[in-house]
Amino acid sequence: MNRIATSSPALSDRERAVAEKFAAGLTYREIGEALFIAPSTVRTHLASIYEKLGVRNKVALASYFAGATSAQPAPSLSDASPVLAIFPIECLNSEERWQRFADGLSSDITIDLARYAGLPVIAFHTMKSLGSKPADFAADGKALGATYLVSGQLRAEERRVRLTIELADAENGVSLWSERYDRPVEDVFKLQDSLTEGVINVLAGCFGAIATVGRNAVRRKPPASLRAYDFYLLGVEQHNMFSRAGNVEAIRLLSRALELDPTLVRAWTELAYAYSIEACNGFGVDVPGSIENWRAAVENALRLDPTDSAAHTCLGDLKGCLGDFEGAERAYQRGFEYGSNHADTLALLAGSKALVAGDPAEAIPLIERAMRLNPLAPPWYFGMQGRILFVAGRHREAIAALRRSSPDSPNVLMFLALAHAAVSETGEAARIAARLKAEFPDFSVERFIAAYPVTNPHAVQAIRDAAKLARLG
Repeated sequence: MNRIATSSPALSDRERAVAEKFAAGLTYREIGEALFIAPSTVRTHLASIYEKLGVRNKVALASYFAGATSAQPAPSLSDASPVLAIFPIECLNSEERWQRFADGLSSDITIDLARYAGLPVIAFHTMKSLGSKPADFAADGKALGATYLVSGQLRAEERRVRLTIELADAENGVSLWSERYDRPVEDVFKLQDSLTEGVINVLAGCFGAIATVGRNAVRRKPPASLRAYDFYLLGVEQHNMFSRAGNVEAIRLLSRALELDPTLVRAWTELAYAYSIEACNGFGVDVPGSIENWRAAVENALRLDPTDSAAHTCLGDLKGCLGDFEGAERAYQRGFEYGSNHADTLALLAGSKALVAGDPAEAIPLIERAMRLNPLAPPWYFGMQGRILFVAGRHREAIAALRRSSPDSPNVLMFLALAHAAVSETGEAARIAARLKAEFPDFSVERFIAAYPVTNPHAVQAIRDAAKLARLG
């Protein structure tokens, strides 16, 4: 006899049958056919079942039936990461080729969000099997235990395709973000890739729509209720300030996230980057200790997910720091293989190619592609762009980019001083250099070169030459 039959007498026989079949993986239609009820009735039963059993998703329901928990119901979604449900894009054209195109686009977006968003994403075939109409999205999202719903509509004309995408709160159906994409009709596969890339990078970047919505929600929660993913989101925000205080807080928040969930891959990757910033900016007194923490964090990330593109890029920086430049290039190549369509990864790779290992000439097209893919580019993109333009000798453009970056980062201040000195603006260079020395007394150009590390000969020479002009040690 199963648990629910003995400990949950409030379930009717019909509810119990629906729950068992849904937990076993049957769709609404299949359950309806087996029990001779309508799919909409299945949905109504599931809403009641979830409320009675205190579960909020299909995994928790299956665990409940399997007896995976003891005296208490399975953990609710509030204790885990948010879950994304991506409904198949609705094609407003009757032509079969555009129907197929919409399905292919839906599948690609689902796969890439699962790869880059750092959140569980319900499989495309599951979402397809629901056969949901827009009026059912909120109810179906709740039945699947989703936190956020992504839906869209596609309309194809003779020469253009228009795609609208919306992110909604599964709890109440309120729209959180929407965007419209217009593309010329060209090679169908190029068109599909172009639309997928545009949607993914706006939704899944470190300051994309999902992360921004998540951070706003976290700020409305009482501190005692924060979960691992909440601490991760707050940690990313602090880390991206690139200030000493922000980095210290990022390490604290990310470490707390990993205490609550040691399997949170993106938290390990961000923690690795935070320790790399600590090592390279002179934020910590124990540089070897920072590097060891950096190593441990990135190895944990890759152990949990060998395909994490940002973790491979971070590993490349670490190997460069340790003098293994061939290993660094291999790691960067692996990062590109896994993240060639991910703007955050491309921006990180661009900065590394300009300074650490590889061909600096490849850095400019990489950062330009990252900026193109992610119109919500966070400030650190401009920091990467500024150092790349500086190495390329485009000093005025470098200054403009660096002015849009993190204002409290010693790296940014250093490159600003160097770029102003390179265009003979000695007064401004001296002012920035004075601030750098006053606020970051442990930071130096040579320490940055050694710890980042900067090993591309042209980059090393450009930094040292400008440092002499700016009178930076």
